[in-house]
Amino acid sequence: MRQPDSTSRLNVIARAPFNVYYEGPAEAVTAVNKVGKFDVLPGHADFFSILNPGEIIIETATNPVSFNVTNGIITVRDDEVYLFVNI
Repeated sequence: MRQPDSTSRLNVIARAPFNVYYEGPAEAVTAVNKVGKFDVLPGHADFFSILNPGEIIIETATNPVSFNVTNGIITVRDDEVYLFVNI
């Protein structure tokens, strides 16, 4: 696992079949899976999960981006976060 430093950021792409919710840098991503709410921060271990219905929150340097999903998947690898939602 790569160790985060003070300048680490995530690169996030969140999209649905016909919509892009967000694409760009982020400080953190919050989502919900079967176990409950979880956060992804810079340096997170590689990760894959099925998303449950709930709110996705993408913390950016300026304003958070949030949207509700009915389902989806999230993958995390080397600070690259992909959310494919409402599929």
